Amino acid sequence: MQKKTWILNFSVFFLHIFTSSRALDVSQYGAIGDGVTDDSQAFLKAWEAVCIGTGDGQLIVPAGMTFVLQPLKFQGSCKSTPIVVQILGNMVASSRGNWEGDKDQWILFSDIEGLVVEGNGVINGQGSSWWEHKGSSRPTALKFKSCNNLRLSGLTHVDSAKAHIHINNCNGVSISNLRINAPESSPNTDGIDVAASSNVIIQDCVIATGDDCIAINSGTSNIRVSGIDCGPGHGISIGSLGKDGETASVEDICVQNCNFRGTTNGARIKTWPGGSGYARRITFSGITLDNVENPIIIDQHYNNGGSEKNTDDKSSAVEVSKVVYSNFVGTSKSEYGVDFRCSAAVPCTEIFMKDVRIETPSSGSGQVAQGQCLNVRGVSTLAVPGLECLALSTDMLSSAELPERTCMLPQPSVQPSTRPMQDPFWVYGSGGKRLRVFDVVLTSFIFVVLYMY
Repeated sequence: MQKKTWILNFSVFFLHIFTSSRALDVSQYGAIGDGVTDDSQAFLKAWEAVCIGTGDGQLIVPAGMTFVLQPLKFQGSCKSTPIVVQILGNMVASSRGNWEGDKDQWILFSDIEGLVVEGNGVINGQGSSWWEHKGSSRPTALKFKSCNNLRLSGLTHVDSAKAHIHINNCNGVSISNLRINAPESSPNTDGIDVAASSNVIIQDCVIATGDDCIAINSGTSNIRVSGIDCGPGHGISIGSLGKDGETASVEDICVQNCNFRGTTNGARIKTWPGGSGYARRITFSGITLDNVENPIIIDQHYNNGGSEKNTDDKSSAVEVSKVVYSNFVGTSKSEYGVDFRCSAAVPCTEIFMKDVRIETPSSGSGQVAQGQCLNVRGVSTLAVPGLECLALSTDMLSSAELPERTCMLPQPSVQPSTRPMQDPFWVYGSGGKRLRVFDVVLTSFIFVVLYMY
């Protein structure tokens, strides 16, 4: 009898281990996923559970289901580290007419260490009901605030009311293999915005929006962008910076091996007159252009989507320096392939162009695009169009290679220390659909043991 009791207790112990380490899915907390019912409260309950350590730090949004959601805030700090959120189904925002609560963002993750959000699901911001109200508040679809060691990958993001993804005050971020899509006419629908963050890698994404594919804003450093297919949209932008007299800081930015297709801009730096601070050590390299309106542009006279016609400078401007453009090839939709409009008070300095060839698509003749510049100092080598303002200058030779080293700095370690994201071995198949195999096996084992003894 004592032996039987020992075996029974041992079996129950193992059953407890397997059942207590099971990943959670939102349907366990009442989410219906029928595309009609508001599942917001179920998602919040599921988050609360996983945050305190239930479910082995893993939360699943199951496949084959559509979850309608009001604004949600997933708040840390959490007992579980890392937390892995696997989105396999569809998450759909409430339309503007049914919206309740905060209009700043739809889904917010904040103060979470080692967060992983990935899967092959869809995040749909239902933006069409908001776009005609351009002057009023509109929510960013997905925002991460103070989330260090963040990983975001695999998802499809569509039709945000405003920006699709916003990264703020985060250190150590990896974003990869996303698809972001909104109509070219949709206002302010940036793909990925980064602000006040450092050590960020964005790679291998396809982005088509009505605004910047990627915008790198003030307070950022050590940002690596590569393998981006951008278009339609407004290109990849540094800024805008210096609005309302802001003191901006952007440095050590590398954008390489990207394609721009039918965009209004390619590689752009934009700053407001009257600002201060700096944007420096920025490299754009290995860029392919296909019918781009403004392939290379620095605009220190930016004015909310345009450039001030009156270029009489204010007494201050964000200082733009140590910028390199190398290995550009392709076509400009406009006459000008390069357009540098800098401040007389704070000129752009140490601007380098190397191995650049931009043509116009006129009748397939390969006509070379033109270039124009204002208040710019730098060096140009094997660049078409050539710019008189970028001449060989002996006092810059010693620093001519400095900006390119931006792309050769050691890449930050941003991958959270986490198990591979896949269905746990006690979950059969995919999509968060559970067959409690081990529950059945271990329970049967207990009954067999009891029967034998």
